[in-house]
Amino acid sequence: MATRWGICSAGKISHDFTVALKTLPAEDHQVVAVAARKLEDAQEFARKHSISRAYGSYEELARDPEIDVVYVGVIHPYHLNACRLFTNAKKNVLCEKPLAMNTKEVKEILDCAKKNDVFLMEAVWTRFFPVSVEIRKLLAQGEIGEVKMVRTDFGVPLLHVPRSVQKDLGGGALLDLGIYCLQFISMVYNGEKPESVQASGVCLETGVDETVAVMLRFSRNRMAVFTCSAGVQLPNDAIIAGTKGTIQVLSPMWCPTSLVVNGKETQYPVPEPYLPLNFTNSTGMRYEAEEVRQCLLKGLKESSVMPHADSLLLAELEDGIRRQVGVVYSQDCQ
Repeated sequence: MATRWGICSAGKISHDFTVALKTLPAEDHQVVAVAARKLEDAQEFARKHSISRAYGSYEELARDPEIDVVYVGVIHPYHLNACRLFTNAKKNVLCEKPLAMNTKEVKEILDCAKKNDVFLMEAVWTRFFPVSVEIRKLLAQGEIGEVKMVRTDFGVPLLHVPRSVQKDLGGGALLDLGIYCLQFISMVYNGEKPESVQASGVCLETGVDETVAVMLRFSRNRMAVFTCSAGVQLPNDAIIAGTKGTIQVLSPMWCPTSLVVNGKETQYPVPEPYLPLNFTNSTGMRYEAEEVRQCLLKGLKESSVMPHADSLLLAELEDGIRRQVGVVYSQDCQ
């Protein structure tokens, strides 16, 4: 039986996710419905992607009995309400990252999924790329000895994009870009909580962070450092330095296709799309989609690769960094 997907939001990321699903076997994955706030947007999306049902409200999608899992592609200030709606309707959920605006919201989403006994995963797609699978294997085998330092950055000029700069749209470099650096560091250090986090940053006049630099210290004198920026282009690679060697993830580190292990480079290309994409290497979203299918087939409620505990840790780290930089969202005051 194919995993039947419902798509929540007819925006750019939902387009790319739907294109990515089509690179997987049709007998495994099918998109059966799409919902947008405006019916005509859903209908246009359905036409473009040959989807049989289009809804003009998320509630109708939640009521559709023929959906196994909903992909939530709305912007993050709306994640809490969307996740509540679908989990309360007993739907499994793959929700775009960041899972929510802060720790309080993340806890509420995770509690709601548990209460309704449904699968839920934050769509940290990077973790499921073949490059990331290989990194976890190499680290587990001790290929570069004990890891002592992780360095990564992600910077893209996004100041012309409203959702990147406006506070009510969840703007700011950390939640949009820095989360990729944080999740990478967290993956390398196996979800361990750092002993200390020191952050410094500069904010835009809108009150969101433009550029942030963060140093994290872990147990046994291990370190990590990252920078993220919505103002300038950065190298966008990642380095893991161990006592016996280094692993480098070449740019784009958030959707990587090239890995250098002790100087030896290996390519892991993603499939070609059947329609033009909005973002880099988006067909790589196929890997997280397949993870969801495998978890559902096994009756799991969370993924071991991106577990709920990791989503919670990311939110806690983001909250702590934002406090130090001075970014406060309306959701923090409720």
